[in-house]
Amino acid sequence: MARPADRPGNLPVAATSFVGRRRELADVRAKLAAARLVTLVGPGGVGKTRLAVRAASGLARAFPGGAWVVELAEVRDPALAVGAVVAALDLRDQASASPERLLRIYLRDKELLLVVDNCEHVLDAVAGLVDDVIRSAPGVRVLATSREPLSVAGEHVLPVPPLRLPDGTEPLTHVRHTEAVSLFAERAAAATGTFEVTAANVEAVVEVCRRLDGLPLAIELAAVRTRALSPEQIRDRLSDRFALLTGGSRTALPRQQALHTTVEWSYDLLTPDERTLLARLCVFAGRFNLDDVEAVCCFGGVPARRALDLLSSLLDKSLVMKEDVAAVACYRLHETMREYARAQLRATGEEDTTEGRCLSHYLSRCRTFAAEGRHRLVEWLRWMDVEADNVRAVLVRCRDRGDLRHAVALADALLWYWVTRATAEGVRWLDELLARTPAPPWAYFARGFLAVLQNDAAAATAALDQAVALAAGQPEVLSQSLAMASIAASMTGDRVTARRLLGEARDVAPGDLGSTLMVLQARALNGLADGDLDAARAAAAEGVRRSRAAGDRYSLGMMLMNEGFATLATGDVPGSEPRFTEGLRIAHDLDDRVAQGYLLGALGCCAAAREPRLAARLFGAMQHLRSEAGATVNAGMAPVLTRAASSVRASLGPATFDAELEAGRRLSRADAVRLALRETAPAARPPASASGVLGRREADVARLVTEGLSNKEIGARLFISERTVESHVRNILTKLGFTSRTQIAGWVAAAGH
Repeated sequence: MARPADRPGNLPVAATSFVGRRRELADVRAKLAAARLVTLVGPGGVGKTRLAVRAASGLARAFPGGAWVVELAEVRDPALAVGAVVAALDLRDQASASPERLLRIYLRDKELLLVVDNCEHVLDAVAGLVDDVIRSAPGVRVLATSREPLSVAGEHVLPVPPLRLPDGTEPLTHVRHTEAVSLFAERAAAATGTFEVTAANVEAVVEVCRRLDGLPLAIELAAVRTRALSPEQIRDRLSDRFALLTGGSRTALPRQQALHTTVEWSYDLLTPDERTLLARLCVFAGRFNLDDVEAVCCFGGVPARRALDLLSSLLDKSLVMKEDVAAVACYRLHETMREYARAQLRATGEEDTTEGRCLSHYLSRCRTFAAEGRHRLVEWLRWMDVEADNVRAVLVRCRDRGDLRHAVALADALLWYWVTRATAEGVRWLDELLARTPAPPWAYFARGFLAVLQNDAAAATAALDQAVALAAGQPEVLSQSLAMASIAASMTGDRVTARRLLGEARDVAPGDLGSTLMVLQARALNGLADGDLDAARAAAAEGVRRSRAAGDRYSLGMMLMNEGFATLATGDVPGSEPRFTEGLRIAHDLDDRVAQGYLLGALGCCAAAREPRLAARLFGAMQHLRSEAGATVNAGMAPVLTRAASSVRASLGPATFDAELEAGRRLSRADAVRLALRETAPAARPPASASGVLGRREADVARLVTEGLSNKEIGARLFISERTVESHVRNILTKLGFTSRTQIAGWVAAAGH
């Protein structure tokens, strides 16, 4: 079920109908009315997640802050559980504060429902986290799912039973509406298009559901087989398999063994190539796409050209789930299926090989991220937003197996992700790895960079000193480390050291883009801190010119902000406002919350004299953005913001100022940006055509065709295979009625896309 667009939350849209569970839904509502924490417990495959999400959908209206699902199935390291909660709430741990503290601060005045799903494998970490939330956020209620209770004070435990079965005495019309039979019938009808429970097959259907103990996952797997088998054949094959396990006793089969046996039966009915692929898919911790499957799982007799057909077949058999993310088809395994697939992969002896290919795939992608990220940051961040769980899983695997060299390489390569998405998480990874193994200077530079973003001058200085010590003969990393160390020194007020380090950085800079921009950034920030506004403006203006020419949007946004603050400090409001406006558009595109917060405040400063109410609202929105990221105000920018806020407060009076400030805090991030940019409607991405005929990915491909790129080059830009690009081009030609790439290019140019 989809949530209304104006209601906060992230509840997923159900891909299939929800069957039964009226009694359990009523029990969940009653329990949550009386308790702050309710845990749904039961074995894998019993339907805990579906029940929790359905219950949350019905309860969301009662929570002004909405209902939010935290999926923990992909979290393999207990230390990352809190990060999963932060991400699910759409927060960013970009501050020096711990993510636990960020959650406490953010949730303390919220009224929302938190659905924490699949807790059992990180039980202790989740129990501590939930206990902390319950104690510190009185308006938050938690609905958890787990195979065992969290054992937290005040927890109400609600066992989730299997679906109800017929008792053997009901008429056919009643049997059809019992939960287990109804689920079998709906899924079989979806699989065949014609199935229904009749007097002729009802006995077999009921027996199948009974043999499967009413477990929803097992019933769905069996129902899909009606494409090829009758209910009687399914019953007989399952009965034969169960008899082998129980010696013929019809009551000796444990519930979880019934599910395992059904999964095993489904697996055995696959072709050899389908079995091989399903087993290999277990190395993905979260969502994966076709390109990932081709790169990681297609070897040793399973060619990449067959990946789509095999994946489609597994999807048809309900062994793989599909979901679209950012207009890209993604897939995932049910947790029970992943556990079974892992056992099969281990049995084949291919576990190490497949995991090695998984490491190579994601390390290669992330190294490209490191090399090209500043020029293609929006694309890279879009890719990482989908793949983050897989990358984290590879990091955890490397660390736990003692492969620290690759772990450091991966953590270092993710610098731009840490900078814009998860600064505190990057700090935790780098601190742990750098304490355990020698590392190259870039890793220490990355740690210093993150510390500067967190206004942690001491940590920045320690890391950057190490980077400088290791960077002999590497002028690029040496220059950038010295320039960043200059910024750290300026943060502490040590102007003498800041100037010395900046001079050394300029002396050794090899002239590459990264070093040049880092030196200009240090010159601009040091100028702001020193009050040398002419120097700050000159350096920032040069940085704007160079980063714009290079297509470096992150640096462009930072330089525009520096130039804007230096211009504003001179009293030139008209000159600063367009710089802040462009910078905010960039920060919004990159979804950099800290930068958005600064720039909302900066535009509030611009509005202070002419539109004090607007200014107060923007200051409130800035505070809200800072709370989402746990950020503090940079010392060089604080005086300008403080003076402007004092001026607005004096102009409006304390009561009106506080009311407007609170109104700004309540704005959504998108609404705050629109307000600051003076837009009356959401800024929409231009449609691919006047009639919207092309999908988003097809539109991306069409624009790159206009640049004269080959399919291979387009694939590299968009992180998809050459074959996928070829398919998109064919679709574009068909939809537009064209026969050549030249016509596509002409159409894009004529439409102004």
